[in-house]
Amino acid sequence: MPAQTPQTLHAFRDDALADHDAVALARLVRSGELSGREVAAAAIARAEAVGALNAVQAEAYETALRRSARPGAFGGVPTFVKDNTDVAGLPTRHGSDAVPGKPAAADGAFARQYLAQGFTVLGKSRLPEFGFNASTEFLRHEPTRNPWHTDYSSGASSGGSAALVAAGVVPIAHANDGGGSIRIPAACCGLVGLKPTRGRFIDGESARSLPVNIVSEGVVTRSVRDTAHFFAGMEGTWRNPKLPAIGLVEGPGKKSLRIGLSFDSINGHATDAETRATVAATAKLLEGLGHRVEELVLPVKPSFPGDFRLYWGMLAYSVSRFGSKVIAPGFDASKLDNLSLGLADMYRRNILRTPLMLYRLRKSYDDYARMFRNYDAILTPVLAHVTPKLGHLSPRQDFEPLFDNLLRYVGFTPLNNAAGSPAISLPMGASAEGLPIGVQIAAAHGAERTLLELAYGLEEAQPWRRIQDVSAPKRRRARAA
Repeated sequence: MPAQTPQTLHAFRDDALADHDAVALARLVRSGELSGREVAAAAIARAEAVGALNAVQAEAYETALRRSARPGAFGGVPTFVKDNTDVAGLPTRHGSDAVPGKPAAADGAFARQYLAQGFTVLGKSRLPEFGFNASTEFLRHEPTRNPWHTDYSSGASSGGSAALVAAGVVPIAHANDGGGSIRIPAACCGLVGLKPTRGRFIDGESARSLPVNIVSEGVVTRSVRDTAHFFAGMEGTWRNPKLPAIGLVEGPGKKSLRIGLSFDSINGHATDAETRATVAATAKLLEGLGHRVEELVLPVKPSFPGDFRLYWGMLAYSVSRFGSKVIAPGFDASKLDNLSLGLADMYRRNILRTPLMLYRLRKSYDDYARMFRNYDAILTPVLAHVTPKLGHLSPRQDFEPLFDNLLRYVGFTPLNNAAGSPAISLPMGASAEGLPIGVQIAAAHGAERTLLELAYGLEEAQPWRRIQDVSAPKRRRARAA
């Protein structure tokens, strides 16, 4: 295992997991070269070695060792499920002390589709309270830390999953995205994070009840190949007939695409210099791959940022007011953090704007679709500035400064949630502190294949930085089995 800097914490070592991605591990298990049990045992040892990241919410290690040979495309591959999704026998706390820790009686609807891929579930990964924050930090508990530099945020809301994948504990982990919660932690932790088109996978229970379904399920991975095979595997168990099939994408596309480029946030905040430089370099790389890239101003209605903020508040209000009915019996609103309470209060003061807000958010589907009459994809930052230190987005601070920090940070991702469109985060740069910087590529509804083909091309042209090489560069191992 390579020496690590005081700030870097990962678990890569010479064991059954090695440097393999999930596709390679599944092949090794199917061939009998590795057993599911030894792979699970190695992942458990790695999770324990990086416990200081505080990324695991609930363990299921003994169960994982007993059930480590499940059939499916990813049979025997260890994973974690985000702690807002029911898995039988494990509590679902939604990152909140307000929710009692009663074990789920059965797998949730999405979990059943996810587990049909053959994954070995090691436990639940951490998220901030109800996924409302863009950093996995807590009012009463230690934060989840970024493996690349433990003084920094791992992003959110799938911050626990991203930290575990980036640190080498597992090659793939469940994530979901209601405002950037796949793409933001992928950007912070140097991973691939593809938010799918609305309805691409079976929705979780909570998403089905939303007046505007902004939540999409997915994964975070270290390779485009793993993401592509995951989408193909999920499509093999259930496919939405209203969306075009993706199939198995195995490499870059051959067509020259027209790609729009936008640098600055729809919130009106300028993007910082390091992030801007990463996006510009990615645009140049895409041009070198034969694509046409041109700047555009995103045609987003001026009302959109305010509408999304109000919807964000409406979700917090619903949780705080009706938590015992919509979340779990025994819900205790007195234990909510400052962000949840502040969002709920913000909505309460603007509640009369709800009908118009919902109308405009629903219309964003059509507004977004019009952008792709002239473009095949759109390149932007994932976030308006580089990954912040822990504390910058802490729910221990007062709501007003916290919310202002959030708005200056998260300005690119929510549009795809309201519009229900796909977008991918790719690790294309690094900050002066060595933290990954992600770029976002968005596409038309149902065009995940386009995004995967572009991602393969960029990964081949500029292989992702590896955390194992930060302190002790080594010869790159092949990821294929």
